[in-house]
Amino acid sequence: MGLKLNFKLDPRTKIIILVLISFMVFNEVPLYISGILVLIPFICLFFSNRIGIALSYILMYIVAKYIQIYLLPTATGIIAILMIMFSYTTTRMLPVLMMGYYTVTTTKVSEFIVSMEKSNIPKEVTIPLSVIFRYIPSVYEEIKSITNAMKMRGFGLNVKSLKNPLKLVEFYMIPILVSAIKTADELSVASLTRGLSNPEPRTHFMEVKLNKIDYTLLTVSLIGLGVYVYYFLGGVFFA
Repeated sequence: MGLKLNFKLDPRTKIIILVLISFMVFNEVPLYISGILVLIPFICLFFSNRIGIALSYILMYIVAKYIQIYLLPTATGIIAILMIMFSYTTTRMLPVLMMGYYTVTTTKVSEFIVSMEKSNIPKEVTIPLSVIFRYIPSVYEEIKSITNAMKMRGFGLNVKSLKNPLKLVEFYMIPILVSAIKTADELSVASLTRGLSNPEPRTHFMEVKLNKIDYTLLTVSLIGLGVYVYYFLGGVFFA
């Protein structure tokens, strides 16, 4: 049984938080600032019935941060290089990837379009983004289907298949590329068929609006951004 909680964010909130996290995450900041970056995707995933992914994410981040703080100062040689690759990639990329995953998997195309139209975003921006929101899950399902089909034929993504890269490309990568191109064409046609390019105002059956959870997470994110900017402008905390 999943965790029952009415945790539903406006698509605008998800995108704003994703942009803010992407902006802040690639710089070296104190732990009390990076904690904000980490906890927001964790909270979103945990309370959206993605508890396993949320716990795996926070565990990986804690391990990476532990390596950075306690193990890297004494590591040398190839071990140090591997530790740096894992820890810095995880601490910088993982919050963005998890927030992006949450945004794509929990946002319906119709919700996204309504929220963009409410914000007076041009259709030249809304239409490509709405296709992307539907495109990524569709391609993921196609990849799963191709992977299962290859496993039935005795060929999967494993160490054995890596020994024969030409077959890997022929049996696995080419079908994925062909399927991805076909899916993109189909989604573009479907979007135009539904009248997304129609210049006239659209009517909607659903209502999208900001709630208390949206305002709370946006406030926390903006506070984190303010601390981040102040820190890089030369502010001294806890001196």
